[in-house]
This record gives sequence, C-alpha cells and structure tokens, in this order.
Amino acid sequence: MMLQKRVAAVCLLAGSLLSTPAFAEIRIAVAGPMEGQFAAFGEQMLAGAAQAVADVNAAGGVNGEELLLEAVDDGCDADKAVAVANQLIGKGVVFVAGHFCFSASVAASEVYANAGIVQISPATTLPKFTDERPGEGVFRLAPRDDQQAEAAGRLLASDYGVERIALLHDKTAYGKGLVDAVKAVMNSLGTNESLSLGFDAGEDDYRGLVSQLALQNVGVVYLGGYHPEAGLIRLEMTRQGLDAVLISGDALMTEEFWSVAGPAGEGTLLTYPEIPRQMETAQKAVAALEEAGLPAERYALTTYAAIQAWAQAANSAGSTVLNAVSKELGTGSFDTVLGNVSFDHKGDAGVPAYVWYEWRDGAPQRK
Repeated sequence: MMLQKRVAAVCLLAGSLLSTPAFAEIRIAVAGPMEGQFAAFGEQMLAGAAQAVADVNAAGGVNGEELLLEAVDDGCDADKAVAVANQLIGKGVVFVAGHFCFSASVAASEVYANAGIVQISPATTLPKFTDERPGEGVFRLAPRDDQQAEAAGRLLASDYGVERIALLHDKTAYGKGLVDAVKAVMNSLGTNESLSLGFDAGEDDYRGLVSQLALQNVGVVYLGGYHPEAGLIRLEMTRQGLDAVLISGDALMTEEFWSVAGPAGEGTLLTYPEIPRQMETAQKAVAALEEAGLPAERYALTTYAAIQAWAQAANSAGSTVLNAVSKELGTGSFDTVLGNVSFDHKGDAGVPAYVWYEWRDGAPQRK
C-alpha cells in the first residue's frame, strides 16, 4: 500500500479527524520505515501516532488547537531521513515522533535542531543519539544499549559473584560489544570472570567450546550473541552435563531460541525492555488500537507515549516553540501509556526499562 493510502487508512481506523486540516492548526509528524523490510515497525509507529493524535484532539488538543499528523518514510536510511526531515520543515511541523533506525535518527536530529523542531525517538537505543545530541530538543523513549549491560553486569556481580563466570561472544559488533560492556560493569563491582572466549557464529558444533567451559567448572555463562548459537551452546551444555546458568541479552527474546535448545533452554535468563502492552497504564490504548484492527505492539505504544509527552509539555509551556517545550520536557514529568515519564539532562527517559525474563515451559516469562 502506498504510504499516503496507509496514512489515510490508519487515521480512518483510529477514528481521528486528521484528514480535516481546516481544524488542525498544529502540524506534527511520525517518521520511520513505512516501506521496505522494516515496514512492520513503521506501521506500528504510524498506528500509535494516529491513535495518540486522535485521543489528544478528543481531549481538547494542544493549547486549544487540534493536531494534524504528517507521516514520512525514511527507509531506515540516513540520507533519506535528512531529505524527509527537510520536507517536514517545509510543512511547518513543530514536533517529530521518530525515527526508528539509529542512522536515520542521528542524521535527522541535526536538521531538526537547526530548524527548531522537537524530536522524540520511540525506538533508537544507540547511546550516541543523546550523548552527542545536536540540540536541546532531542529526546528518546527507548532504553539505551548500555543500560542492558548495566543490568547484566550488576546481576552477575550481586547474584553470581561467588561462581566461576565465563564470558562468551560471537565476535560480532553486537555480541562482543555487549560482553565488553557487561565485563566493564561487573569488574567495576569487584567481580572478575574466570575466562573469556570468542566463538565463530554460524557453526553447528560447539562441543569443543563447551568442553573448555566444563574443564573450568564454570557456574555461569554470559553470552553475547544471537539465538541460533546460544541455543546450540545451551543444548551442548546439557549434553555434557554442565550445570551452569546461561545468561544473555535481548537477542534471545525469540521463540527460535527454544526451537533450537528445546527443554535444555529452561532457566535461561535474558534482559529485554519491559513489554509496553503488558503495562497497566497502556491497557486503554491497547484496547483502542486492537478494536480498530491496528497493531498495539512496542513501537505503537512508545510512539503514542512520545506524542503524549510532547503534547503535555507544549500545554504546560503554552507554546510549541522548541526552547519552551524542551525546557518543559527536561524538567517535568508526564503521564503516558508507559507510566510516569521524565527525561534526564541528556534527553534520555530510560523507559521502557530493561527487566529480566526467564525461559520457562517454552516461553520467556517475566522474573
């Protein structure tokens, strides 16, 4: 479906008045991958944005004016993100809920900062996005990547400090980067690993690797990598009788992990951001989205929350000007579908936060 048709269809399903520009004097936008391989995420963002705008307008709008939603496709590409960001400037947009991919978010943030447009990303986790933000109007409603390492490193130090700990990574930027960050946190808290090993992803036999773990009599394995290798390693640990806890990151939040490991995966721990649709504060929005046949998954709800926070800040400021709204966002707290949200001096909200899940009975369940 063409983007324009998808926007119209979503707005119609959400029951909003977004197609009536005569009554909508404040233009905001949602920007993300609306077409291509990541279109499912863009569809979530668009659904959440449309529902949020409909609900804000139904409650009286922002400073007494209704909102008009624009939607643009950035293709998860930095150059395209810059192009669509400039298009939004021409349309008089004052706020953007976006982008999704870090490359698009970072590139577009420069444009928005120079144009006086507030940006809240509902998805970008790369620390650089806010660590090096180009202006005071850049924020995020997504947990930082380094917060995952913080959670894991603290757990290893506090709950498993007396065990022999093995750190494994698959030599990828994701896997090694995560393990390096976990190691730094764990070591800073006085806990050291017994061994640290890299392994080759894509193999189908990890007997030698697990034998090394068994020889070292490790009690805990922290693995930075993806579900295929993690599942095979967990399975081999069971075959060799290695009674050790497997702990990993968000890449194991997939049913394919259990498809590989089977019952051997029981008890595997992983960090993953709290699932928004399970939050009590999100239930009304989830029901509205589902009733309209729209996705009510993570990025629908984080996008919804981004618009909520901006709208409340603009109402408090009595303005949609960047400086005024940014000051409110940086100092206030906001009631959203993600619960009460506030932003730190970098523009990070840290929600939904990383929490612990455990694989039990073939499914990851909140600990």
